[in-house]
Amino acid sequence: MNRKIKHVTVLGSGVMGSGIACHLAGNGIQVLMLDMPAKDSEGTDKKTRNSVAQGHLNNALKSNPSPIYDKSFASRITVGNFEDDLEKIKNSDWVIEVIVERLDIKQSMFEKVDKLRKPGTLVTSNTSGIPIHLMSEGRSEDFQKHFCGTHFFNPPRYLKLFEVIPGPKTDKSVIDFFMSYGEKFLGKTTVLCKDTPGFIGNRIGVYSMAKIMELTEEIGLTIEEADSLTGDLLNRPKTGTFKLGDLVGLDTAFNVTKGLQANLKDDDMVQALKDSKTLNYLIENKFLGDKAKKGFYYKEKDTGGNVNRFVLNYETLGYEPTKQPKLPIVSAAKEAGSLKNRLPILLKDQSKAGELIRKHYASLFAYVSQRVPEITDVFYSIDDAMKTGYAWKYGPFENWDFLGVQKGIDLVESEGYKVADWVKEMLASGNESFYKLENGKQLFYNQNTKTYEPIPGQDAFIILNNIRKEKTVWSNSESALIDLGDGILNFEFRSKMNSLGGGVLEGLNKSIDIAEKDYRGLVVGNQADNFSVGANLAMVMMMAVEQDWYELNMAIAMFQQTSMKLRYSSIPVIAAPFGMTLGGGCEFSMHADKIVAAAETYIGLVEVGVGLIPGGGGTKEFALRALKGTLPDDVKTNHLRNYFMNIATAKVATSAHEAKQMGILTDKDIIVVNKDRQIAEAKRQAIVLDELGYTPPVPEKVKVLGNEAMGMFYVGTDQMVAGGYASEHDRKIANKIGYVMTGGNLSEQTEVSEQYLLDLEREAFLSLCGERKTLERIGGMLKTGKPVRN
Repeated sequence: MNRKIKHVTVLGSGVMGSGIACHLAGNGIQVLMLDMPAKDSEGTDKKTRNSVAQGHLNNALKSNPSPIYDKSFASRITVGNFEDDLEKIKNSDWVIEVIVERLDIKQSMFEKVDKLRKPGTLVTSNTSGIPIHLMSEGRSEDFQKHFCGTHFFNPPRYLKLFEVIPGPKTDKSVIDFFMSYGEKFLGKTTVLCKDTPGFIGNRIGVYSMAKIMELTEEIGLTIEEADSLTGDLLNRPKTGTFKLGDLVGLDTAFNVTKGLQANLKDDDMVQALKDSKTLNYLIENKFLGDKAKKGFYYKEKDTGGNVNRFVLNYETLGYEPTKQPKLPIVSAAKEAGSLKNRLPILLKDQSKAGELIRKHYASLFAYVSQRVPEITDVFYSIDDAMKTGYAWKYGPFENWDFLGVQKGIDLVESEGYKVADWVKEMLASGNESFYKLENGKQLFYNQNTKTYEPIPGQDAFIILNNIRKEKTVWSNSESALIDLGDGILNFEFRSKMNSLGGGVLEGLNKSIDIAEKDYRGLVVGNQADNFSVGANLAMVMMMAVEQDWYELNMAIAMFQQTSMKLRYSSIPVIAAPFGMTLGGGCEFSMHADKIVAAAETYIGLVEVGVGLIPGGGGTKEFALRALKGTLPDDVKTNHLRNYFMNIATAKVATSAHEAKQMGILTDKDIIVVNKDRQIAEAKRQAIVLDELGYTPPVPEKVKVLGNEAMGMFYVGTDQMVAGGYASEHDRKIANKIGYVMTGGNLSEQTEVSEQYLLDLEREAFLSLCGERKTLERIGGMLKTGKPVRN
């Protein structure tokens, strides 16, 4: 069946309901969101009766980070209430229930839905643990065929895990549809789960969290020490375990753990989890974490306005000022580099820290091995769930492969746990890892067939890590050129945080030369944590401090020339930005023939934050975009003002859709909701442009507005300083931006070339590099990661 989802009804408007509604609306779907009618609203107007759902939606749209790609997309959401509007579900293609976690209430709702829905309508529950088979009991045959669980993780926009849980009578085509739809249209990693308590993500994640909390008390580490050991040190959320508990809600973690123990009588490891006196104390006192403003941690302002932070001492059950943990093993492990190199160091450590790591991994490896095939037939689903639902960079079985399967078994057994038989059978048959790469595909060991098989769905993706070793055409220390096949190359940044320094510029120029000679097109993309944080500020500061103006001028000119080479190369160039795409990363993207952006792209020209202006063609490009065409002067002036403000305020788009509103993306550019598809789509777009007979654009000229417009900017910056909204140095930077964007000191409107504007841009950039306050800002950024206002 060629099923299309155009309209969805969301039943329930709380944090999850409104979050799901916003994510669906952000992806182009019309949504009806219903909740209880307001109390005592009988006979009142419709607006009042819908105030519960409307209030929840309003609160969601005010939250930060935003649950929706662009606030304007909220117009796709209509609110209503269960009493007046439930019959409207007859217009929906999918009804998703997100009401209170009580089986009787859900069953009552589904009884009503069954009577009102049209045949074939999909009905799902977002339950995080109530058995799917119980919710559909007594419903019609058509209902049960089209009913299953679809579990989003909070917040729905940002966490990629989408668990699909069949009921006993769910039609296979429905499951196949959601597995595909979630990945392709909602940007999710879809994981097929069995109808077991906690499904996959919460079954493993909550066990792991509860076990670490238990071990922390047992071993005698402080809460802060445990968080420093179980956060980014292990490539997991930097919160660590206890801060994460505060974030998600301690009552939630407590209730899920108790729910697992109540419903998993045969799960010995869950039953063996000990009660935490600390957690019990917090629950009894309603110190439920961030939502109660107190949990394992809390903060408060003193009379001087300073923020003081406190952490619970689990022995005294009193709060103490936080302090940086001093664990030598943490520094030693970080110096080792990758997690693969860190794990052996951490596990050998004989301090309390090493004991926590050993006992944690021993219990984790034992637990996940024993859950196959109980909760899933394929172990990679557990890795997928932990990576996308709990934000672990590597899943448990990937961690196990880093250590070595036999060493993992030895660790498990040394701590008194048991590894599932299928793992030992895998090793006995000569297979020494859970995963392996073969011909550019990732294979997993299937314990049922006892062979390695490709992980399904890879054909839709290009995973650079899988092809990097065999397909690298050229590389240096900061970049690489990889053959994607079909005549298309991919240029990949490899510098620290993908910053743009000399090695990257050399590599990009070299890559364009190679592509022009022997290939059809070039993609500029990577699959790191972020596309690029911008220019290498340390290099800029070093040259400025040493007053090596000639070298700095040459470096900035090289940056500009690289941007222009991207624009006017003889082959199509596609940029594939995602995540943080700042400064130079934004400039390079804007100079490509087309952008294929991930929906989660946070892009902007942020140089003002360190006392500079965009110097790699960004200021020029914003002027060009504002002034091109035959628009009236007043319209051009308004456009110019908008672009000027984007630079002057260092505005960063919070999504690719917002970037389109800002003019960074244009109508020709493409937004993909699933980042995993991005490189493959960028490659496809390069092929399309080539097959259409690509010819490079003709260099443009633009009529700049001259002194009249520049005076407007100067008056505006004077007013900002007078009102106390900007410093004198801020005014100097903003005036430099206006100087470039209006064409410099021109008495009238004049047609100029791109190179003319680039020269002005470089001149302004260099002049600001000579300012003491700019160097202070750059130094502050390098030291703290934040701009210093002066």
